[in-house]
Amino acid sequence: MKELQEIIKAYEVCKSTREPIALATVVQVDGSAYRRPGARMLVTQEGKLTGAISGGCLEGDALRKAQTVIFQGKSMLVTYDTTDEDDQKFGVGLGCNGIIHVLIEPIDFENSENPIELIKAGFSDRQTSLLLTIFSVKHSKSEQIGTIFLQKGENDFGSFSKVPEDFKSKLQQEIQAFDSPQSQIRAYDEFDQLSVFFEILKPATRILLFGAGNDTIPLAKMADILGFELILIDGRKNLATPARFPFAKQIIQGPAEEVIDQIQSDLATVALLMTHNFEYEAVVLEKLLTFMIPYIGILGPKRKTEKLIQRLESKGIQVHIDNIYAPVGIEIGAETSEEIALSVLAEIKAVLNKKQPIFLREKIGPIH
Repeated sequence: MKELQEIIKAYEVCKSTREPIALATVVQVDGSAYRRPGARMLVTQEGKLTGAISGGCLEGDALRKAQTVIFQGKSMLVTYDTTDEDDQKFGVGLGCNGIIHVLIEPIDFENSENPIELIKAGFSDRQTSLLLTIFSVKHSKSEQIGTIFLQKGENDFGSFSKVPEDFKSKLQQEIQAFDSPQSQIRAYDEFDQLSVFFEILKPATRILLFGAGNDTIPLAKMADILGFELILIDGRKNLATPARFPFAKQIIQGPAEEVIDQIQSDLATVALLMTHNFEYEAVVLEKLLTFMIPYIGILGPKRKTEKLIQRLESKGIQVHIDNIYAPVGIEIGAETSEEIALSVLAEIKAVLNKKQPIFLREKIGPIH
């Protein structure tokens, strides 16, 4: 998410200066690779890069090809085969053992539905959307159809004008029937071996951070690095300020009884109770339990959370603890505020991605 945010920012700058650009997108990976489908990199005519399609191995070659795409005004599909351990084609030993297909598209600023404008539309609010990118490995040397369509709720953006007539109805049926929570790549051999990258664009993770003490400042900074949307809530007006939390999208100040009516949530929203104020958090937790929220982290010992739950149950409120994580964080031996922030954010990522934290060296099979 952070990468796409930075690409959109860079796009707006280039659009204002009219500097020609191209967008490189990893659309398919066979085997192992540093980045997965959906990784993107914006390339300017002068060679400036925003984002990444690998760990640095492919960027140089992709830059040169992107500049060719900018000059010719035609998209291309580039295939990088890293399965040969002795391959020095790109100047380094890649060691990824995979085949990476990268679509490079010129960006037309005059087209209000160019690939980056479609991505912008996908992130214009907190609704999940479906982005379609069509390519052909078989016809990789030919101009590609590219990123052409976005479906968001009842709204459609883009068009099928570049899609072969015999494939349009099939594609529309696929879009209507698509119900996967994850992005997918589907091959259509019967339609001249076209492939479609059905990409799920999810809203940024929103953190409702209750607590403006010094210990939450590192967490706010790290959340910004990850591209999370931070809403800071606290009753202490001298602490909950833009000067202390410049990365917060919104700051809500006031007593717990007042702020709870100003917060919103969705399935990409998490909450952290880090006020060190039991009474404040008791009021907040009662409200949070009415939300469809996948994660509520509570700072402090287990006994504190038990008392919070007992307080609510004494009021006749039934508490389901499946989404309550307390003490908050993953066990990494954290002690400082920065280490605790790392532990907490790692736990949030694991919960939202439905992953059980382990050492990757102990995982059987591919890491992705």
